[in-house]
Parts: sequence; structure tokens; C-alpha cells
Amino acid sequence: MPVANRAVSDPMMEMSRCRLEDIEISFAHAGPPDGELIVLLHGFPEHWAAWSGYMVPLAHAGFHIVAPDQRGYGLSDKPGDVADYDLDRLAADIVGLARHLGHDTFAVVGHDWGGLVAWWIASRQPAALRGMVAINAPHPAVWREAMDGDWRQWLKSLYVRVMRIPRLPEIMIRMRNHDALVRALAPAELGTTELDRLREAWSQPGALTGMVNWYRALLQLPAASNFVVTVPTLIVWGDLDVYAGPELADRSARLCRNSRVLHVAEATHWIHHEQPERIGVLLEEFFARPA
Repeated sequence: MPVANRAVSDPMMEMSRCRLEDIEISFAHAGPPDGELIVLLHGFPEHWAAWSGYMVPLAHAGFHIVAPDQRGYGLSDKPGDVADYDLDRLAADIVGLARHLGHDTFAVVGHDWGGLVAWWIASRQPAALRGMVAINAPHPAVWREAMDGDWRQWLKSLYVRVMRIPRLPEIMIRMRNHDALVRALAPAELGTTELDRLREAWSQPGALTGMVNWYRALLQLPAASNFVVTVPTLIVWGDLDVYAGPELADRSARLCRNSRVLHVAEATHWIHHEQPERIGVLLEEFFARPA
């Protein structure tokens, strides 16, 4: 399935909002409302448009595709407390969004932090999921455990510990028109238009604090690895990821009863931008109904 670099203004895609229990969520959607729902979850520091090139091709394949701005991002609400970004709340947002759209079960694809949310839904509310794809995203418990007990991951995750400092991360990120975030995204080779949209999203009131609060909340999560994931799972990992080692993909897979890991040696953390055609084919094949 070739994935075109379609503009955000593609007429098949629409933007909507919905009220959940404690916040409003903004989301893009495409495809037949009665099609099988696939929710695409962005990571840090992106927003819904990380998936804009995937939405119409998947919609043409018959799926109902939804890509939200997760809480703290883009045009969604940005509560100010760290507790508002607990993984249980982040997962509840996505399950609530699916139910708002009339779906008790759905599939989910998550990159980076979006993948951690997908893992958490699979761990806490498995009955809601038909399947999940995690792209360069370990299970949260595996990541926390590795940050504490693996010196290699401890070094890779030093930036996470900086995020817990009050106010300083937001000041550093905002400097020079968010240059630190732009440099982090460099391997994704985003165009000027995409980066301008992201800068606009990062400049929304409360956005940087909301985004950083995801990390602050994670650091309050106790390290544990006694999860069992029963949801059919595909883990895709660009092995040149500078933020998390490829061994975390395999450690996450060991928590699963039904999983497959695909390591891509030449790809980075931003594989969904670097190899969109390949990822698009994987998603369509993984979520296709059995013959």
C-alpha cells in the first residue's frame, strides 16, 4: 500500500472535537464510520499530523482511521497537574474516544509515547483492543525497569530525568524557537511546512508543560515487569534509536502471549517518517480481516 505524503487539507480527512470525562480532545478522522476503527497515537513531540500520510490510504482500505491530539498536545486540552498525565488517564482518553465514536473495540498504533499508551491499554483494558502495533515504544514497565537497572538505558534516558525539574525543561525547549525539538526530529526529515505546524502546536498555551508532564508522571510509576499482554501485538523497532535500545523491543515481547518483533537495522526512532511505505503495508496486513 503506497503511502502518499498527502496534505493535511486532504478532503477525505476531517477535524473534530469530543468531550471526554475531564477534557476535550481534538482529532482527525477519515474513512467509513462503520469500518473497523484504528486509532493512531503520536509521540513526543509530535501531534496528530504525524500520521497524516497514513490516514487516507488506510481509509481507502476500508478502515475508520482516527488520529487524536493526545492530552497536552495540539488543540486538545492541556490540564496543568502532573497527575493529569498518569498512564491510566492517558489510556482512558483513547478508550473514551473510541466509545464516543461508537466502537467498544478497536485497534491501536502508537509511536514513542503513543506506543506506551497503546501498551497500557493492552495491559489494563485488553478487552477493548483487537490488536496493537508499537513503533519504537517499549512497554512502560520495561522502560522504567531498564532506566533503573540497565546502565546503557540509564545513559540513553538521562534526558527523561531532566524533565522532572520544575519549569526548566519548558524554558530550555522554548529557546531559539524550539530548536532542541527541531534538532531531535532531524532524522525524520520533516519539511518546513510540517515543522512550522509543530512550532505552532508547541506554542499553544500550556502545551510544553503538558508535553513534559507525560515524563514527570512516568517517573512516578514504580518499576515492575509482571504484566501479561494477551492482545495480538506487532513491535516495530528502528534499531538506530538513540533514546531506547533495541533490546527493549525483545524484553517487551516477552510480556506478550501473541507477538512479533520486526527489527529494522537501518532505521532510527523516526521510522514511521523514514519508511512510510513499509510501515503502511505492515499496518494494513496486520489489521486485515482473516480471509
